Amino acid sequence: MSELKIIGITMGDPASIGPEITVKAFADKALFDLCRPLVVGDAGVMEAARTIVGHEELQIHAIKDVKDAAFTYGTIDVLDMGLIEMDQLKRGEVSAVCGGAAFQYVKKVIELAMNHEVDATVTNAFNKEAVNLAGHHYSGHTEVYAEFTGTKNYTMMLAHENLRVVHVSTHVSLREACDRVKKQRVLDVIRTADKACREIGIAEPKVGVAGLNPHSGENGLFGREELDEIIPAIEAAKAEGIQADGPVPPDTIFSKARGGWYDIVVAMYHDQGHIPLKVVGFVYNQEKQAWDAVAGVNITLGLPIIRVSVDHGTAFDQAGTGTASELSLCNSIEYAVMFAKNKEQ
Repeated sequence: MSELKIIGITMGDPASIGPEITVKAFADKALFDLCRPLVVGDAGVMEAARTIVGHEELQIHAIKDVKDAAFTYGTIDVLDMGLIEMDQLKRGEVSAVCGGAAFQYVKKVIELAMNHEVDATVTNAFNKEAVNLAGHHYSGHTEVYAEFTGTKNYTMMLAHENLRVVHVSTHVSLREACDRVKKQRVLDVIRTADKACREIGIAEPKVGVAGLNPHSGENGLFGREELDEIIPAIEAAKAEGIQADGPVPPDTIFSKARGGWYDIVVAMYHDQGHIPLKVVGFVYNQEKQAWDAVAGVNITLGLPIIRVSVDHGTAFDQAGTGTASELSLCNSIEYAVMFAKNKEQ
């Protein structure tokens, strides 16, 4: 049997760019040298996406069981859930039908991973509004994975090149995010950051911890969260042997990380971590009026299974054009394989 890992890849919202960038990723033979890829979605949507992006030489292989997959270059194995009527599909639009389908693809790939039928999972984007319209009330993929794997202590990691970021909180209001900066939570995320780096082969991770307030609070002048919560968490992490440093002012820590000072940064809330990573990974060409790159990956840490995701949305404005970049998806698959290999060791 091949030693290559089986990677389950959700198609994402059927009305999004997900199916198109998935076809583009499968068109590269290097993907099959890296892993055994499997799409979880709808074969009909993938057939249409193949035509949209101009890769009609690829064959869509609809299956109902992982063991029936061919895992051969030139073939896209699709675990076909048959949830979309093609004559009713409207690309680029939010709909309960597509949101419900995207949710079911995620549930299925989680089930496959929990049953050890795939070694890791990669998710294309779904639209949160569409998923909620379908009656599934989650704020994102992370919360779906947490519920269906029974995980309580988890966090999000973003990565692009040598910049890696984990978050104390993600999809909550900024006001609530400030309230969630507590010693135990910060310590748990520092531990998770250290463990994640080790799982991708970094033997002695250096963890930079961001402050919450401007200038990391200026010794309480701009807020006491650093003194009361963040510094005690850092000291506790150091006592456990973790190389944690901080709190570092949020306006400099990411430049330091890019410069090699840290292997990973602990951000205090969603935008504090997402903005710098997307400034680096998302490159818009003003002259061409198009994106040169939409790169970066999103990894959910703390789960019993591996989950990596593209770090962009459904891009409904590009759906059906065949122009969306597959770079983030390819990077996500690479990270999933990396985690799967290290998990085995």
